[in-house]
Amino acid sequence: MSTNRKEEIILATLELAAEKGLAGVSMSMIADKIGIKKPSLYKHFSSKKEIVETMYQFLREQSKKNANIKPVNFSQLFQGKTAYEVLQGVVKGYANMNHQEKMLMFYKVIYSERSIQPMAARIVAEETERMIIATKQLFYAMEVHKLLHFENADMSALSFAMTIHGLMDYELDQKYGYGKEEHTENNLISDYLSWFCKENSVGDGD
Repeated sequence: MSTNRKEEIILATLELAAEKGLAGVSMSMIADKIGIKKPSLYKHFSSKKEIVETMYQFLREQSKKNANIKPVNFSQLFQGKTAYEVLQGVVKGYANMNHQEKMLMFYKVIYSERSIQPMAARIVAEETERMIIATKQLFYAMEVHKLLHFENADMSALSFAMTIHGLMDYELDQKYGYGKEEHTENNLISDYLSWFCKENSVGDGD
C-alpha cells in the first residue's frame, strides 16, 4: 500500500509540475490532489525535493522497463553486427527510454527549470554523467572486440555522448517549437553515426 501511495504522490506531483512548474507546486497542493492531509504526505516524503529526486529514479526505472533495456552483455550485443548497427541500436534504445510519455513530461519540466532550480540542474547533470559513463564502457568494449579504434576512448565517448545528447534535444526543440516530425533529426543522427564509424574504423591510418 505504501509503495502504491508513493507512486501516486510522484505522478500527482509530475502532473502539477507540468502544469505549474516546480516552483509553483507546494506540498499542500500535492496532498490536495491525491485527497490526503498534508501530515500524511510527510509520512512518505520529507520534502518536495525528495519527491522530485525519487520521481527521477522511479520514472527512469519504469522507462527502462517499458523500453526493454536490460544489463548489457557486450558479446551478445556485438554478435553479427557492424559498428554502425551497434551504435544505432544503443542510441535508439536510449531515445526510446527517454521518450516514454511520463519521462518526457518530467524532462520538459526539469529542462525548463534547470537555470533557476539547482535540483533540476543536478538531475540533468546526473543523467548526462550516466550517458557519458555508459558510452565509455561501450567504447572500451568496442575497442577490445575490434569494432572501432580510438586514439582516446574517453574523449571520444565524451564527444559522442554530448553530440547525441545535443541532437536529441534539438529533435525535441524542432518537435515542440515548429511541430516538425522526427525524420530530420533521425537523419542527422544517422549521418553522424556513419561519419563517426568511418572516422574511428579499425585499421585507419593517421
